[in-house]
Amino acid sequence: MYTVLVNDGNKDEATEFYNEVKEMRVEPMVVIHTSVIKAYLKFDKTKGALEAYLAMLAAGVTPNSYTYTVLIKGLAADPDFFGDAKKYLLEMMDKGKRPNVATFTVVMEGFAKQEDKAAEEEGKTFVQVMMDKGFLPNAKAMMNVLKGRPTPVIRSIMSIVIFTLKQ
Repeated sequence: MYTVLVNDGNKDEATEFYNEVKEMRVEPMVVIHTSVIKAYLKFDKTKGALEAYLAMLAAGVTPNSYTYTVLIKGLAADPDFFGDAKKYLLEMMDKGKRPNVATFTVVMEGFAKQEDKAAEEEGKTFVQVMMDKGFLPNAKAMMNVLKGRPTPVIRSIMSIVIFTLKQ
């Protein structure tokens, strides 16, 4: 988890995680809860993953960037939980954590897969809200994440993001 946090640009959180593990000599509870969330998602139990996340919060365990990344990607992959993915992406940012490009892109992909103008407009508004919170999408990095996706999905995602960046 330390390496993932560093690779995602969350060096301060990675250092905090490392120090916590070193001092306690045990994995912090966030690791256990995140593992449970991952397990639910691995078996396509999105509702269970969300319930595990809510139980984590109820237990007083604060999610880190990696927890949010796992949760958001899992929620965004299930059209029934796409609204939750958006909600927790904004929550993540409100708590001072920045999503990596893959997490941002998977949420943008959720807008694109809806294949309608209303979803596209909602996506543009969502990107603007994120930018207002200090997030700046990186189109080049997004293209790397999108490799192998269907061309219409890529075009739709980039249309949403590029339009918003030009505003």
